[in-house]
Amino acid sequence: MDELLNGPVRKLAAAIVSGEITSVQLVTAFLDRIQQVNPKLNAVVHLTAEAALKHARNADAELKNGRVKGPLHGVPMTIKDSLDTTDAITTWGTKGRADVRPGADATCVARLREAGAILMGKTNTPEFTLSFETDNLVYGRTNNPYDLDRTAGGSSGGAAAIIAAGGSPLDIGTDTAGSIRLPAHFCGVTGIKPSSGRVPCTGNALPTSGLLAPLSQPGPMGRFVDDLIYTLPIIAGPDLIDQGAVAASLQDPDDVDVSRLRFGYHTDNGIVTPTAEITAAVNSAVKLLSDAGFKVDSVRPTGIEMSGLILSRLFAADGGLGVEALLDDARTSEPSAYVANFLKLADGPQMDNREFAQLIVMWHNYRSSMLSYFEDYDVLICPVNASAAVLHGTTDDTSGYTYTSAYNLAGWPGVVIRAGTAVGNLPIGIQILAEPWREDIALAVARWLEEQLGVFPGPQL
Repeated sequence: MDELLNGPVRKLAAAIVSGEITSVQLVTAFLDRIQQVNPKLNAVVHLTAEAALKHARNADAELKNGRVKGPLHGVPMTIKDSLDTTDAITTWGTKGRADVRPGADATCVARLREAGAILMGKTNTPEFTLSFETDNLVYGRTNNPYDLDRTAGGSSGGAAAIIAAGGSPLDIGTDTAGSIRLPAHFCGVTGIKPSSGRVPCTGNALPTSGLLAPLSQPGPMGRFVDDLIYTLPIIAGPDLIDQGAVAASLQDPDDVDVSRLRFGYHTDNGIVTPTAEITAAVNSAVKLLSDAGFKVDSVRPTGIEMSGLILSRLFAADGGLGVEALLDDARTSEPSAYVANFLKLADGPQMDNREFAQLIVMWHNYRSSMLSYFEDYDVLICPVNASAAVLHGTTDDTSGYTYTSAYNLAGWPGVVIRAGTAVGNLPIGIQILAEPWREDIALAVARWLEEQLGVFPGPQL
């Protein structure tokens, strides 16, 4: 039983369909684990245990009648609280929505349910997903399962923490500047930020329109790369609501010959130098590739050092009007300290038309410059952040987060897997990036490296 519970989502789904285990047994086991670990983590902030067991009984009954709803029939999941769920309160981490039950599921949630997945609860997020620390005035902060004094990261910190602790096999995070990849790195799990436009953002806390909309992407988080491979096709593709979602072909990682790929890597993005432990983790992955006979060059994309400047100016471009609109729509009169500080910083001299036009040109030129990397390489391997998980309340220095936000600006898909361990048994992840719309390449390489790196010790809770 324990081996099955700790296995990939694909095997859980197969075990239910084959009759090896019932959905009720599986959901019950994960709910029991949540009850055991969540008091220390505060990762699952709204539990839907009764409804989950009801849906599990229905799934088992359907199976007896020969009906398999889809590839996730009877499989339990959690969902980040920035994504709408009709049967569970969705706060987006803001006080004005403390009791809101949305009228429709987020598109990615609806697609998972259509595939047979069962919601066990919502996982914590900072207010409107706008912080690298998962903390808010509705539910409080989430702790890292490897060290409760440290953050699980943000904004998908609740998702990463409960997956790492064995309380959920699958969650959907969202990523605007690293919000899937940073928590995956801090908590030792895996996650993917898909290409910009791969998965509809409909039903997410941040709007699907406006200047910053192209930065955000929902994506699966799990314990194994195969969980991402299995789940991404379920949630990908346009929904005719999110104008940014694109009907691009999603290719199969099984068709990728890793030995024929051209690899590049860097351990320093030219903005902030990571710790020696982070550098060592990247170098260990590079050595595995080199020892296998693959050609790997030390090279970083041209223009990456501009990412921090461009992102900060984009977020400040509207003088905070976008965040003020979110607060107004949510009827929140008391924002979190992070959001209040953001508005204070944004309330400065406003860009004139010329400055704004120059910013857009700078962003587009940056994307073009970064894209030229793929003339010579198919894959980029690099750090996820400049350090392992930090202490609570110390995420204000955003320079280290340029290791992820650079690729939101560029629109590239990126996968994070664990590749090392820092002092204190803290996980270290690495980032595997590929050309836009080539998630198959990033996932194939991530799976290959995961197999070579082996299993790392989990948290002791």
